[in-house]
Amino acid sequence: MKDFKNKVMFITGAAHGFGQVIAEEGAKRGMKLALVDMDEDALKDTYQAAIDAGTEAMMIGADVTKEADVDAAIDKAMAKFGQIDLLINNAGIALPGRMWELPTRDWEWIMHVNLMSQVYAMQRVIPIMMKQKTHGDILNVASIAGLVDTPGMPSYHASKFASVGMTEATAYDLQRAKADISMHVMCPGFVQTDLYHTENHRPAQYTDKSDPYYQSEAYLKGQQFAKYVITNGKPIDSIADTVFKALEDNRFYILTHPEFNPLIADRVHRIVNDGAPDVSVMNGIM
Repeated sequence: MKDFKNKVMFITGAAHGFGQVIAEEGAKRGMKLALVDMDEDALKDTYQAAIDAGTEAMMIGADVTKEADVDAAIDKAMAKFGQIDLLINNAGIALPGRMWELPTRDWEWIMHVNLMSQVYAMQRVIPIMMKQKTHGDILNVASIAGLVDTPGMPSYHASKFASVGMTEATAYDLQRAKADISMHVMCPGFVQTDLYHTENHRPAQYTDKSDPYYQSEAYLKGQQFAKYVITNGKPIDSIADTVFKALEDNRFYILTHPEFNPLIADRVHRIVNDGAPDVSVMNGIM
């Protein structure tokens, strides 16, 4: 996508972090914005920034773990704008916890947010973009955790590896269908976002305060680790420019932390040389 003015962006997780800064940059470039988030109070700030930038915007409250909410949000965006040119599947959560400790409900929650919400949106938006017969772009926000493996967060890795693989496979299918739609997957490292406040946004259907896990040492240590790596991550200021430059250049993979490239290369090397995960490689890194 070269020209953003008057194009319509539909973006999930627009109230905080990546979603907020990407939406605000889109507004500065004259895009019309359909802003989706379950935190409707915080979403007002993103909406106001768009209005102050002189563009059209709408707020849509939705729980993207629910397919019906995603469908309704897309219907509202189409009713107002009549098109969607750029879909950004940004909503995401992070849940640290080892395989044998993390409750099943947390696995379901993270997979529904980080993966299935992207599925719901693409199933609806891809046919819309095909029917428009104009160029469309879809950007799925994954993570460096979708390209490398580290200890302590198997559910997060599972959701992000799935997002990367799904995006790659969908790109092939769109090419075979000769659809004028470009796919992109963003795989950032640690950035100063709202991600360590995941628990503030836990829906009722994934909540059980009586489960002793949420008072356990393992849970508390996981929360402390998440806060540490996020608050000590890269400032978020440059992320929006990185995203829009990648869209202009039609780059498929959008990486933000070149210092993780050796870990990506190490994983590929292990795969093709019959290697195995080795925690000693992580020492001093994670």
